[in-house]
Amino acid sequence: MSSKTIFMKKLILFAAIVSACFVSKAQVPVDPDTKLITYQEVVTQEGTKDSLYVRAIAWVNFNFKNPQGVTTIRDRENGIILGQHRVRMVDTDVDGNVLNSNTIVEFTFKIEAKEGRYRYTINDFEMKSTSKFPLERWLNKDDPQYTPKCDEYLVQVDTHIREFIAILKKEMEPKKIKVDEW
Repeated sequence: MSSKTIFMKKLILFAAIVSACFVSKAQVPVDPDTKLITYQEVVTQEGTKDSLYVRAIAWVNFNFKNPQGVTTIRDRENGIILGQHRVRMVDTDVDGNVLNSNTIVEFTFKIEAKEGRYRYTINDFEMKSTSKFPLERWLNKDDPQYTPKCDEYLVQVDTHIREFIAILKKEMEPKKIKVDEW
């Protein structure tokens, strides 16, 4: 993939994040049992457990600068990939300039492959700080550290994760084999 393509993908993602900040409040999914922000879905997809695992590894290698550093488990036999990632929030100043924030959100992702399907789980969202700060605190407007900026950050996180999932789903599709008939 060319650096121009990567730049364009990042630019589109950045524009989506910024526009989402001004459009609506985040609708992050909260697990009813754990009460934690959790994105999870079982996706039916053509392929064996092994082929889906290989596609998931290709997705990891495609999406991260340091794919070995991002993944903590690569278990081909059981079809499991576990990884951790982080995303930097952005702020908008009074003049409308978009600036990188000091706020960094970390999360865990897990991909489990089985025959004809895979499941992704994205959870364990925390703001990087001196002590653990679960993002669920941003949902609580009564929390002493809540500010309106929390809502903006939740929208950014939600937008980032939904793009993250869309790219995963696209990369998990079987590659079309082009037949060279001449």
